[in-house]
Amino acid sequence: MSKRNSNEEKIDEVWLKLIKSYGLARNYEEYQISQAYHKLMGKAITKYTEDLYYKEHRLYVRLTNAVIREELSMGKTKFIEMINKELGEELVLDVVFS
Repeated sequence: MSKRNSNEEKIDEVWLKLIKSYGLARNYEEYQISQAYHKLMGKAITKYTEDLYYKEHRLYVRLTNAVIREELSMGKTKFIEMINKELGEELVLDVVFS
């Protein structure tokens, strides 16, 4: 077995540094959140999702179905826990369903 050099880094760490250096961190976070949302909600909910917007740790979700909007609003805390778990970090601190 070979030893790793002390200056070696994992590819995901290098990738994140690169994204941040080009000022794309926010875009990458939005992409991650969108992917996690679609994975968690599945086709049944995402077909009623008109728009997703992320700003300052708040996720805005515009839905076309009032019943689904109300159900998700009632489970907002659980949704935040689920999406942050899926992301592997606490990016979403609040969610607004409209």
